[in-house]
Amino acid sequence: MSIDLKTMTRKELEKLRGDIDKQIQWLEQQDIKKAREAAEKAVASMGFSLDDVLGASGRKKTRGTGGKTKSAGTPKYANPDNPSQTWTGKGRQPKWFKDAIAAGKSPESMEI
Repeated sequence: MSIDLKTMTRKELEKLRGDIDKQIQWLEQQDIKKAREAAEKAVASMGFSLDDVLGASGRKKTRGTGGKTKSAGTPKYANPDNPSQTWTGKGRQPKWFKDAIAAGKSPESMEI
């Protein structure tokens, strides 16, 4: 498949870039899933779970808490194009959230 970028309009190019970004994100999620499955298989062969090796999933150490762990938070929004991508509604808005808002979606339509 050959695409002649020189004959495309700016709008067509921006849409193509958006489609490419979505595909790259999807492929990255698939690669992460495969890597996790491989890691789970490797530690299982030694009689452990991934949580045994890495600690409780979804928890991280935070500065200034004396080594205590903090929950990652409950997701409030999900990407309509890839529901595995979520956001708690706190902190910086993810790119997929900003893009959806720019495309005319309301925050309420993306709530979980």
